[in-house]
Amino acid sequence: MKLEQQVALVTGAGRGIGKAIAKALAADGAMVIINYHGSEQKAAETVREIEEAGGRAIALRCNISDFNACKEMIDKVISEQGRLDILVNNAGITRDGLLMKMSEEDFDSVIETNLKGAFNCIRHAARQMIKQRGGRVINISSVSGVLGNAGQANYSASKAGIIGLTKAAARELASRGITVNAIAPGFITTDMTDALSESIKTSVTETIPMKKFGRPEDVAQTALFLASQEAGYITGQVICVDGGMAM
Repeated sequence: MKLEQQVALVTGAGRGIGKAIAKALAADGAMVIINYHGSEQKAAETVREIEEAGGRAIALRCNISDFNACKEMIDKVISEQGRLDILVNNAGITRDGLLMKMSEEDFDSVIETNLKGAFNCIRHAARQMIKQRGGRVINISSVSGVLGNAGQANYSASKAGIIGLTKAAARELASRGITVNAIAPGFITTDMTDALSESIKTSVTETIPMKKFGRPEDVAQTALFLASQEAGYITGQVICVDGGMAM
């Protein structure tokens, strides 16, 4: 229980990678705030699974693309929990389409949620972490932000932006004992990839040196390490959990 007495906020933690990260942090002793914007039921299920396993969690609704709403959420966490030690910026959306056909709305909505949402959370959480003289920020990027991906100009741009945001924030906050790192997952088995046709899954698998999709738990264990004291001298890094796609 290395994270006992610590408080973690995981955005978009109602399902997929965010859910797996929340469960891993809770299993290691952290009090976990499950942020969600969409399905209240899925967030409640995450809380229930954590509690049934002996962990602690609560759900908190917030649209992270809203600057002021983010401030209210983080202020509420600090007011009720007394501190904030770990921030995982996981929430993200996709609005895929070819560049020449992509609408301005689809581009803006992905940037606002995926990139601006991460900025909003870091911006408001940093003050408390500076006050505590320590903290962990873990941003979930994507292999699409490292390599680019056809049909995902908005998503790739947002995830590449997260890498830049990670490095800039790491430089600014390092002297305060706060580490900022990014994880870039490849193709992970989630609701999003489950919707792909079998032919697409087969063709994608051929591009992965390990010839298989990853699991949400693979990403979660990397996040757990970055949240730990053992990772205290690691900052500004991007760790690809992708089966070798971006090597």
